[in-house]
Amino acid sequence: MTVPHTVRARAGTAPQASASSRPRGPVPTFVYAAVAALLTVTLRLVESARAGDVFIDEPIYRQLGESAAAGGFPRTSEGLFFLHPPGYFYVEAGWTKLVGEHADIIAGVHSSRVLNALIAGVTAALLVFLVARVRSRGAGAVAGLVFALDQFCIRQNDRVLLETATMMWVLAGYLVLVGLARADPPARPRAQALLAGLFLGLAVLTKDHAALITVLPLLAALLLRWGPPRRLVALTLSVTVLSYAVYVALVAGFGHFDEFWEAKTAGVRRLVGVVQETGFNAEGTPSLSGRLLAELPGYATTYLLLALTPVALVLLWRRKEPVYRLLTLFHASAIVTLGYALAIGTLEEQALYLLFVPNLVALAVTVPVPSRHRRGLRVLAGAVLFAVLAVPAAVYAQNRWTPDDGFERLRAYALAHMPAGSGIVTVDGQRTRGVTTWVLDDTYRLGHWAAPGDRAAADADYLIVPWRVIEQGYGHTSLAEVRRLTDGLRPLFVFHGPTYGTLALYRLPSPLPGPDLTHLVVPGSAVTGPLIPAPGPAAPEAPDAPR
Repeated sequence: MTVPHTVRARAGTAPQASASSRPRGPVPTFVYAAVAALLTVTLRLVESARAGDVFIDEPIYRQLGESAAAGGFPRTSEGLFFLHPPGYFYVEAGWTKLVGEHADIIAGVHSSRVLNALIAGVTAALLVFLVARVRSRGAGAVAGLVFALDQFCIRQNDRVLLETATMMWVLAGYLVLVGLARADPPARPRAQALLAGLFLGLAVLTKDHAALITVLPLLAALLLRWGPPRRLVALTLSVTVLSYAVYVALVAGFGHFDEFWEAKTAGVRRLVGVVQETGFNAEGTPSLSGRLLAELPGYATTYLLLALTPVALVLLWRRKEPVYRLLTLFHASAIVTLGYALAIGTLEEQALYLLFVPNLVALAVTVPVPSRHRRGLRVLAGAVLFAVLAVPAAVYAQNRWTPDDGFERLRAYALAHMPAGSGIVTVDGQRTRGVTTWVLDDTYRLGHWAAPGDRAAADADYLIVPWRVIEQGYGHTSLAEVRRLTDGLRPLFVFHGPTYGTLALYRLPSPLPGPDLTHLVVPGSAVTGPLIPAPGPAAPEAPDAPR
């Protein structure tokens, strides 16, 4: 006799629920981290070569990476390079070994941009893990999404600069440290402290400036007894300092300490503001306020998040747990560092990245979420979050499809129409070579030959002017002098882009012959009258030169 189904259910075990009706567990943190990393990398790789012109540091750092791949300390064509530590350049060397070398310098820069996009993806994942460990997976996901979409972060990560790799190592170190500051420390705390010190040491070996957001907060943690137990903080600090000490010992051991010391003292003078060669505090350059207003439409959400920096610091300060105390020191050190640069130091826009990311962490772990009973506040918070995410997405779409690859096009034109070895007058760059020289010096002769005699001696036939660089005061030659040089000349090549404005290549007229001055260097010769060069014809004003 068959027992009816209803009788079996009543008599004992209820029928098992189907797989689709079972309650699902929370999404694992690593899934959020993977999605944030994938989105970050994808957004930075789309049109990365076309949407951002070559920045001055990019060909330099690419050359340093290639030299590191060949062995020894990184060097450029000008000699050994000790202004920055070699950490990033050895990462570039490994990348070069993996994907191969590029004979063309701009192709090499584009390859390193792919590397930086991957490093940014790791940074996004670390952000998710760090915020999730301190607060929640949802907050970590939001932090990773904001980082992936933020236009300022995309701009920094798209360039071959040191800050992207620096912040990756910093976040890795703090991710380990917050685990040591929790109420349930890991099973092997000493090993974790050593690992944190190694990560922070790699940050300092990527850029010395990172000591202000790694070594400085660790020293403060020791003094104030904040964060992890003092013995673990001391161990982390020791490994961080030892990492850099080993580098200095290797430099000295190979007999390069004098060059190292000269480069570092020059770098310190720039950092503290004694020497103002670049940045918004340099004389004759655009003001910070003017630059901020000009870029407000594209970076409005970035400015909004940075405007909340004091709020984030206060919210962190109010939390007494060791984890929040540690993050308070991290955030405060970033604020002090940028504040000093803003006041009297060398302030460059990439330095802002070293504040934006710590500030994003601080906001993600502290900003309260309105309760379900306060529906109006929840709607408002959702609207603000939507704006923070949607506005950058719209700006991104516009920026990515606006051509900004002038130097790549200029190089292609020059290789096709100008004989190798031609002399080119450059006007960008101040005490060092400008981007024009770094992009073209593998094929052409370049120099600051603005004077007629210098041009004649160098047999220079061409002139390249990135007009925005000159107009903003970052050139080797003054704006008035460049205008005089280009009067009456029609450019052979012109490109208009967001980075350099008008980038133009001119063909220079042959210099007029001057008087014979050889007798001035012959012993015993006499000068019977003044030597006045014959005046040349007046040149009409050039209609194509930007004003």
